[in-house]
Amino acid sequence: MTRHIGIVCPQGAQALDISGPLDVFAEANRFTCASDQYCLTVIGIEPGPIRCSNGVLLQPHRYYADACDAFDLLLVAGGPSVPDQKFSDDFAQWLRLASDRARRFGSICNGAFVLARAGLLAGRNVTTHWNDAPALSELCPDANVQADRLYVCDDKLYTSAGVTSGIDLALYLLALDHGQDIALNVAKRLVVFVQRSGGQSQFSPHLMPFIDHDSPIALVQQHVLACLDGDLGVQTLARVARMSPRNFARVFSREAKMTPAEFVERARMDAARKRLERDRRPLKTIAAECGFRDGQHMRDVFRRRLGVSPQQYRLSFGSVNATRPRTGINSNE
Repeated sequence: MTRHIGIVCPQGAQALDISGPLDVFAEANRFTCASDQYCLTVIGIEPGPIRCSNGVLLQPHRYYADACDAFDLLLVAGGPSVPDQKFSDDFAQWLRLASDRARRFGSICNGAFVLARAGLLAGRNVTTHWNDAPALSELCPDANVQADRLYVCDDKLYTSAGVTSGIDLALYLLALDHGQDIALNVAKRLVVFVQRSGGQSQFSPHLMPFIDHDSPIALVQQHVLACLDGDLGVQTLARVARMSPRNFARVFSREAKMTPAEFVERARMDAARKRLERDRRPLKTIAAECGFRDGQHMRDVFRRRLGVSPQQYRLSFGSVNATRPRTGINSNE
């Protein structure tokens, strides 16, 4: 059974959003019989070549109006300029019909905005690049945007996060079609993980909303960042704000969009992330500096918030000096 895969490509699409999933399915053809191969089709939204965000020109196989197949999988690629692009009513109607006919459909990265503008995300669980998640929620408030997921499945809708997560999604779909062994073989050939640990949070900064710098809540936030290893309980922070603990907790949650305890935990975790990225001191030392009770407490927070341990985070994002082992020194890692 031939499986038809279509990638819809707006102008300015990121080349890896297109080539990453296509390479997964093309490599899979090495491991499947001739009667069960993937047929890959690049679809242009406009006539003529697609100029990718890196300047590469791609010649699509078909203009969207000529692509009337019932695809096994139809994906929309994203790119830096895609969230702001508007599309014709004719294309939106085609995309709705093509998605309805497809066995599965979805998006790579912020290609989700194209689906949203066509009315295909309302009431659905979706994801996109962490940097675009707030804008997608604003564009489509009825969608449940899960900003920390590498990919999200909702019935026959499949959306992936930023750029290389299109490869993660394609490997997942390949495993559904042909089993885990073939997905693993393809991952080995592409030299990628068949399933990465954690979600998008490990790649994104934890943006902490700051209030007007003269407000009592901003003074509390500044105090937290300056005294991470100190007592940062509600009683202490309320004294900094010169409020009662109950009133402080209510005002802080309203203005900062998170509880005081969550702000403190995120501030400590961000400080630990920065240290893990640039130095190689023992985890227990970093945990103490950042205000965690001990190394285990820091590990618990990292796994809950990022899906990886501090050591895994250091190995993934640390500089050479941060990750090179030190001979004869017990780093307690």
